Amino acid sequence: MAVRSANDIHELIERLLRQGDLRYTTGRRAIVDLLCRVGQPVSISDIESQLPSIPRSSAYRHLVDLQSVGAVRRVAANDDFARFELAEDLTEHHHHLLCTSCGDVIDVAPTPAFEKAVTTMIEQFAEREGFRPFSHSLDIVGHCRECG
Repeated sequence: MAVRSANDIHELIERLLRQGDLRYTTGRRAIVDLLCRVGQPVSISDIESQLPSIPRSSAYRHLVDLQSVGAVRRVAANDDFARFELAEDLTEHHHHLLCTSCGDVIDVAPTPAFEKAVTTMIEQFAEREGFRPFSHSLDIVGHCRECG
C-alpha cells in the first residue's frame, strides 16, 4: 500500500470517527498529527511532552476512541511500555521489534521475499486449522542494541 498524505489520513480518520458517532475533536486531530509527524509508535509520555495542552487523561480517552474505530493501534513490549501508532490500514505494512528492557519499539519494513515466506507459513498454519487469515502482524520481542 502506498503511504498516504497527512491530509488523506485526516480525512479517513474523520470518516471513521463519524461512522462511530464520534467527532474529530481538536485533541484527537493533534494526536493524529503527532503520529503522522513522528512516523513511529509513541508512548503516552511522548504525547504528554509533545502536546502539553492535552492532559494525560484526555490523551488516553482520545486514543481509546481512535482505537475503537480502527484508526490507531496499541503496541506493547510489556504492560509498562505501551506505544500507539496509526493503524496499518492508514499507512503501510510493517512489523515491530519490541525491547522488553527499555520499551523501545522499532518499526521494520519487510522485504518482499520475507513477506512472501511469512504469508506462505501463515497460510499453511491457517489451512491446517480451517482458519481464513486476512491480515497479520509480527512483533518480535527481545532486547534492543542498547540493552543488549
